[in-house]
Amino acid sequence: MCLDMPTGDGDDLPLLPALAERGIDARMVAWDEPGVDWSAFDLTVIRATWNYTLRREDFLAWAASVPRLHNPASVVLPNTDKAYLGALADAGLPVVPTQLVPPGTEPKLPEYGEFVLKPSVGAGSRGAGRFDAAKPDAHRQAHEHAERLHAAGRTVLVQPYLDAVDTAGETALIYFDGVFSHAIRKGAMLEPDVRHRIEADALYIEERISARQPSAAELAVAERVLHHLHAGLDEPLLYARIDLLPTSEGPVLVELELVEPSLFLGYADGAADRLADAVSARLRR
Repeated sequence: MCLDMPTGDGDDLPLLPALAERGIDARMVAWDEPGVDWSAFDLTVIRATWNYTLRREDFLAWAASVPRLHNPASVVLPNTDKAYLGALADAGLPVVPTQLVPPGTEPKLPEYGEFVLKPSVGAGSRGAGRFDAAKPDAHRQAHEHAERLHAAGRTVLVQPYLDAVDTAGETALIYFDGVFSHAIRKGAMLEPDVRHRIEADALYIEERISARQPSAAELAVAERVLHHLHAGLDEPLLYARIDLLPTSEGPVLVELELVEPSLFLGYADGAADRLADAVSARLRR
């Protein structure tokens, strides 16, 4: 949790009674609440820390100081910056083509089609913009958007807009303890010519969510990503959300959520119980 959202975002409401049924005393505590003795807890699970993108260095220092944190700080640190997409692509995983543009450099904007600019550290579509290269002012507007992100100290991601999402939506696959739990469909987030503010009053943009059965191809890509993530870890990640977009050549990874993702526990029967079982297993180790 966070002080901006001390009771969470509602996503984890089914989890608390599921934990109580297993004899686990769980409570919500804001990561940025002063004076908390985190060593007093047998386990800390990151949930709904939506404001970390505004205070990333503070958040990472907090994560490094918390014993028995899940997911662990070693995983949290790289996953808070979407520059990780480049490393995953280099590892041979199918990732949406991504250009990283740090402050002080100019983006190479596509000459054709629609494309997206967004900050590498961000959540909930804040700071994201969608542009159509065919429109006369698109490149000027995109450069101005990049300048605003750079002025805020953000590295910019430039990605093609994969328009199959407009009809098929985005698929998010959720795993607990390395085992597939459920999936949901997210409707397209970015309307044409919309540029969300870098820092908005809301911590995230509301999404259009429904339950979904993932395809065999989506499950195969997600399993590849998860296998790569678990290489070198002592145990599977407590939770992971793998967000995929459709293309004519198959699903591609658009985002890997390992810090505080919405897990959509209310969209699948038994999802909260599966996560509670995973938490209970961690406490017994």
